[in-house]
Amino acid sequence: MKITARDVMTRTYHTLRPHQTVAEAVRLFKTASRVEGRRIYGMMVTDDQAHLVGLVSMYDIMLFVRPKHISVWGMIEDIDIPDLVDRACERTRQVKVGDIMSTELVSVTADTHILTLLDIMITKHVRRIPVLEADSILGMVYISDLFFHLLDKLADAPEEAAR
Repeated sequence: MKITARDVMTRTYHTLRPHQTVAEAVRLFKTASRVEGRRIYGMMVTDDQAHLVGLVSMYDIMLFVRPKHISVWGMIEDIDIPDLVDRACERTRQVKVGDIMSTELVSVTADTHILTLLDIMITKHVRRIPVLEADSILGMVYISDLFFHLLDKLADAPEEAAR
């Protein structure tokens, strides 16, 4: 039996819009996490016609919060780190999702084999892949869902099934 993206994708998903601020996005991440009963670390970004235009993740937000020259700070002791964190967060709150979202997207169809999904996730270093049919979003495959699907297969040893 061929196992595909259709078998492991999540059909309920939450989206953001490019004009929303990071502060709004963070509130929606929290709401989506509460609704789904698990932490949500990334969301699809759609346009007015509900077409996928990007993805935004916790990584995209944290990358923007991180000071650009942090690697040269070394052991500087007179930097007021708490104030720096507060200022970085304040600056980030007003940034638009469209300004930080990833636009070079990897997507699959519902008929994509799960081993192809696994290969894409490993080689492209992605944790979530939108499932599309033409321009319509069908769902999302999360690396954790793929892992637990494979984990179930690994746990069902052939010798146990033969007993």
